[in-house]
Parts: sequence; C-alpha cells; structure tokens
Amino acid sequence: MDIEKVFHMKGGLGDTSYSKNSSLQKRAADKVKHITIETMEEMFLATRPKSLGIADLGCSSGPNTLSNIKQLVDAVENASRSIAQPPPEFRVYLNDLPTNDFNTIFQALPDLYRELKKGKNHGGPPIYIAGYPGTFYGRLFPDDCLHFIYSSNSLHWLSRVPPGVSNINKKSIYISERSPAQVSQAYLKQFQEDFSLFLKSRSQELVGGGRMVLILLGRSGPSHVDRGNSFFWEILYQSLATLGEIEEEKLDSYDVHFYAPSKEELEDEVRKEGSFKVEKVEMFEMEKDAGNYPSYGMAVAKTVRSIQESMIAHHFGEAILDKVFDIYGRLVDQELAKDDIKSITTLLVLTKLL
Repeated sequence: MDIEKVFHMKGGLGDTSYSKNSSLQKRAADKVKHITIETMEEMFLATRPKSLGIADLGCSSGPNTLSNIKQLVDAVENASRSIAQPPPEFRVYLNDLPTNDFNTIFQALPDLYRELKKGKNHGGPPIYIAGYPGTFYGRLFPDDCLHFIYSSNSLHWLSRVPPGVSNINKKSIYISERSPAQVSQAYLKQFQEDFSLFLKSRSQELVGGGRMVLILLGRSGPSHVDRGNSFFWEILYQSLATLGEIEEEKLDSYDVHFYAPSKEELEDEVRKEGSFKVEKVEMFEMEKDAGNYPSYGMAVAKTVRSIQESMIAHHFGEAILDKVFDIYGRLVDQELAKDDIKSITTLLVLTKLL
C-alpha cells in the first residue's frame, strides 16, 4: 500500500471528519502550549530575523493548525514589543501528505487573517501562508529558510508498514503480546530510519539556532506492548475480528504504520544524527475526557475513525466503517471500566546547532 497516496485524515466538515473529531489532539497540544510559546519567543529573541519562516508538519485539515499559527504569531509579536522592535514578516508553510484536505484549511484562512489583524495598527505584520504537500520523511523546503518547526500528533506515523510484518504478525494489526519478537524489531528499525531522515532533512532547512517542537504519542518503558497506546490498536483488531464479515487472511494482512517511541529511542536518534541539541523531553498522560460525546469510548472511536478511515476503507471497503467503530466505542468503554488506561504523549524540543 502506498501510504502517500492512501493515508489522510478524514476531510471536510462532516460528522466523521477530522475537523470535527480532533479535540483529543488539541488537548494534548494545549497541555504543553506554554512550552511551545516559550520556545518560539526564545528562538526569536536569539535570532531576530526580519522574515521568519514557520512550518507546521502534519497540519491536517482541522482548526488545530490555525489555532497554532495564531499562538505562534502572537508569541513573536509579544517578544518584539519586549525589545521595542517591529515584528518580522511571517512565512508560514502548512505541510501534510498530498491527499490531505488543504481546501478546508484555505477556506478558513480569511477568518484567521481577520483575527490576526484585529486591533492592530496598519493590520499588523505581513503574514504569508502556503500549503506544502509531501512527506516530511525527506526534504520539503530550501536550505536555511525556516526558523521554527512545529509538529503535533504526526511523527508517530511511519513512512510505511515495516517490510515483512504482515507475513508474520498474525492476529494483530500492531505490536501485541501475540506478536513474535521480529515484529517489534521491524517497527523499531523503521522508526529509526524514518526519524533519522526526518532530522537530517530538517537540519538542512532550519537556520542555525532554529527550533523544533515535536509532539507525538510515545511509551514510558522498554516494552513495546505498552498499554498506553497499543491498547487502542488491540481494540481496533478485536472490532474488525468481531464484525464477522472479514476473511481471516484479509485481516491478517492489515497492519498499521504507527510507532510509539520511548524517550530513550528519540534521544538516541537525535544524538546519532548529530545536528540538534535536545532542550527538553517531557512525557505526560492524558486524562480521559469525553468532551461533547456520550462516552469516552465514543470520543475515541470518532477520533480513531477520522484518522484510520482512509486506510480501513482502502483495505476492507467502506461498507464496514459504521459497524466497526460502533463496536470499537463499546469495547473501549468496557475495557476502561475494568482498567484505567491512559495514552502517553511525548514533547521533544530541539535546537539546530550553529
């Protein structure tokens, strides 16, 4: 399966869209928002560019990315006032895979521009926003054109399912207690290749002293069968199997291109690549909050569907989607009633070495 051509968050503004079902991701980003803002302010005061380049990698199509842009622009304007200097012009690049629903983002830009200009003399500094489709596992931008890179809830997605995994990972769609050791090793190797390439590519695009704030799902220990995140994939497998409409061979051939790295694995790759200094690594659990949904299980089901629908529909067909995620929501609620499982998110702050 060609991930670049198939994988995308559910577009549009409908009931199952990512735009309507990304509040869990926003809560994770908001939990460390103060660190993101501090990092941007520190970078700006250290480099003081007249034209500031920002990239949001894995922007998707919901409101979260526009909220992030506003926070970052406000942070730089506040820092500019603190040194009695005019704010720079802003170049903002929104990146995701080519199948991403960029149109929904672009249609929301006029409202963002109005919000950014509100109450400012002469409308505030110039802000230029563009879409940059393509995988971030490779080069996206010219040399030395960026000062700040932000990525939230994206880097746990691998460039592909590790080669050979589908042949040996029976009765699972991710690393589980049933998976042979080779499955964990294959996922780790794919993560190492992908993240190393990500770091190398960004090191060429960032100026010296530029910063990256990376937020992704992770795990707290060496065991790959970490209940904090593998649990949700186990429930998805059970939902597909319980449905009773999918051939066993078809189900066994489906695996997800996901990996939740440990703190040590992230730090090891940064050290080996050699272009960045680790400023901060924090791991935190997310409290369960159903938000506007009847139950937390339904909130998770809606979120996972908005993320996985393109892949599941491509592999199994669209007809099963409603039934699978109805089962999924019920199973999540049943399991969490017995065991208090919380997903783990990692924050990584890096500075490009001079």
